[in-house]
Amino acid sequence: MTITASMQVVLGKLSFQQVLEPKDNVVWDAFHHRWEALDESMEFITQRNIYLPGWYMIELLVDRSVTSVAASFRFEAGKRTFNIDMPLRVGKLSKRLVYAPWGVKRIAFRPMNAKGHFSILHFRLVWVTPAFARDRLLQRLINIHQDYRDITQQAASAIVRERARERGESWRRTAIREYESTYISLCSRRNYRLWVRQFEETPDPAKMRADIQARQAVVESAGVYYFYIPVAGADTTDALATTLSSLQDQSLGNWKAVLLPVEECSADVRQHIETCVEQDPRITLSVLQDEPQQAVLSATVWVSILCPGDRLAAHALYSLADSAGAELIYSDEDEVGADGMRHSPLFKPQWNPDLLLSQPYIGCAIWVRGDKLPGLMPAGGLPSATAVGNWQAKLALNVLAMGAETEAVNVKRISRILFHRASPFTLSPADDYASLVRLSLQEMQCSAQVVPGRVVNSARVKWPVPSPQPLVSLLVPTRDGVEILKPCVDAILERTDYRHFELLILDNQSSCANTLAYMEEVERRDARVKVLRWNHEFNYSAINNFGAKHSSGDIIGLINNDVEPIDGEWLTEMVSQASRPEIGCVGAKLYYPNGTVQHGGVVLGIGGVAGHAHRFFQHNEEGYTGRLQLIQNLTAVTAACLLLRRDVFEKVGGLNEPDLAVAYNDVDLCLKVHRLGLRNLWTPYAELYHHESISRGADNTPKKRARALKEARYMRKQWGSLLDEDPAYNPNLTLAHEDFSLR
Repeated sequence: MTITASMQVVLGKLSFQQVLEPKDNVVWDAFHHRWEALDESMEFITQRNIYLPGWYMIELLVDRSVTSVAASFRFEAGKRTFNIDMPLRVGKLSKRLVYAPWGVKRIAFRPMNAKGHFSILHFRLVWVTPAFARDRLLQRLINIHQDYRDITQQAASAIVRERARERGESWRRTAIREYESTYISLCSRRNYRLWVRQFEETPDPAKMRADIQARQAVVESAGVYYFYIPVAGADTTDALATTLSSLQDQSLGNWKAVLLPVEECSADVRQHIETCVEQDPRITLSVLQDEPQQAVLSATVWVSILCPGDRLAAHALYSLADSAGAELIYSDEDEVGADGMRHSPLFKPQWNPDLLLSQPYIGCAIWVRGDKLPGLMPAGGLPSATAVGNWQAKLALNVLAMGAETEAVNVKRISRILFHRASPFTLSPADDYASLVRLSLQEMQCSAQVVPGRVVNSARVKWPVPSPQPLVSLLVPTRDGVEILKPCVDAILERTDYRHFELLILDNQSSCANTLAYMEEVERRDARVKVLRWNHEFNYSAINNFGAKHSSGDIIGLINNDVEPIDGEWLTEMVSQASRPEIGCVGAKLYYPNGTVQHGGVVLGIGGVAGHAHRFFQHNEEGYTGRLQLIQNLTAVTAACLLLRRDVFEKVGGLNEPDLAVAYNDVDLCLKVHRLGLRNLWTPYAELYHHESISRGADNTPKKRARALKEARYMRKQWGSLLDEDPAYNPNLTLAHEDFSLR
């Protein structure tokens, strides 16, 4: 079976059909009417043709069974070939430019780089003019590439020209190189080794030595790093030697290793320990005791735990040295196999209390200042070899408790891989994470209920709803479209267990008789429903500010007219979170009608302003490190379904009417709340369908596109620094895609 794809020329007359033929490792599934890729090397090829040289726009829509995959194209011109990758979006057309040189006779096409099933719904090659290609290329660099943010196309072109001069190549070749970099989508599971080789930012050894000499006073003031190493009876001498060697290879020598062997250590292990102690005075031996020595409990000492086989990156202590004022430090980490190959990276957000209550996301790479250790150390003192994970998790949770009782601990994240685990982070069999969280909340005198979470080593905290229950004002702007509004309103009224709410339909000049009749009927049928008229030009911010002003609730809910609750728990969950005094905006987990994720929270900086985390993932996928199934703090969430307390809404002045009439007003609201010092939160336990932008439509006219660009420019000007460094994200993860792939 072959596929016929359209080949068109823009601003020209040439138009013909292009046929794709299956070549390797791809078969037609006649029963399901779709293709099956037998492995990642499957591909189609075009019939032999001579392709016009120049710029092409590839348009591609593939329905596939695997999330977070990319298509690829190989252009063949005799013995010369070149390849491009094209990340795919679920349910939406993907587009990208490519320049085809003279002599291209055939194109090989892989719809996805994974095993699975797929259907090619749309594939088109469109020849475009050089001016059109230049405009699209520069605009993508401005939107996506971190070196081109917040500048004009003229300035972007000048940067390309300068880099071309430095490389001794043409403007076009450099522009293509820069453009290509915005499409790199490296999955941490499949492509981490490539990322380590090509993209990992580690200090140059020569520069480190020079910097250490230049900043000798700073380095010396960093203090001493104590590494306690519990040694079990079964630990091998090779594993311990690996760990100690990673300390001895540090560019700084300000460390001490304290070995804590159990009584059951074999004679070989004990002999190896004694040899290590004799050969390096920085290595000492101690029996396991409740408290570290008094000399360790100092503001000039840092304490951490290593297991035999764990390794520190060679620049770890150098990277830790410049952490003045911090009291607890954690870094990114990965795992190293027996073959020495690194895998399973954990790129962590900045301090994220609600994610910590859901998952021990801080992991193993954690250092605590000695003078803070007595107040943070778990009961029982230093850990045994079988309980290191529990000790590290409880230590992090104790930071929350200390912050609740006294002054918050000054926590710093270092966004570099400084720690290589010898094995996955685990808790001892006697405990699960829910029990550790439950204990911590009891110590903080919190009355929340804690149950196991949806992923391994996770918990769900169920916060109580205040008594008496707060009134919630749900604001639903709409204009006509009864076929959208009715399912939304009826579902809220029928599928919401939390009953103490009012639903205000904010009618923006509806003229449809059926819509007006429905609003009159539902207002009459249910006393909680009230219709308010907004007789002005559409302005989402102004409509909702108007609704909030005329509402009575203690909590305000911004609700799109195209959402539908999936079960009755959604509002109870969101009210319980929004009622916490430390929480600002609360967002929900939203799905497209086909069950894929539409909103898993907002990540700042994607596409220049913001994007939706884990968009197009399947509803039951865990997402990056489980975050698609975990309650967590995010810097922003979408107003398609957003709750916050009235006093917070009023304190930040509501939504921005003058500057953000349509887009980004929810992100702006969240950032203003974040600036107050409140934590915005996303919960996967409030689930709704969202028929995104059905009622308003897409930005597909010159006027709408101009408005969208104006609002994007406002956001960049107002919040640019925060947009580029989202504290709930990690700078090693991409801002070009919404899938948490590597940058």
